[in-house]
Amino acid sequence: MNYERINYILNTDNKFDIFYDDRPVWIQEIDSNNQKAKIGFVDNFEEKDVFIRDLYENE
Repeated sequence: MNYERINYILNTDNKFDIFYDDRPVWIQEIDSNNQKAKIGFVDNFEEKDVFIRDLYENE
């Protein structure tokens, strides 16, 4: 995934299925300088900072 796509997702009311390492996540915030996103996992309370390029949509 790229920064522009994530920025679009964060600024729309539509729902998107985003994944990290085969697990559904929601994006809390993005850091364009470091190309990272803070994510929360849908299936538990775990949070993690990951590279934006490692996030993907289920197509």
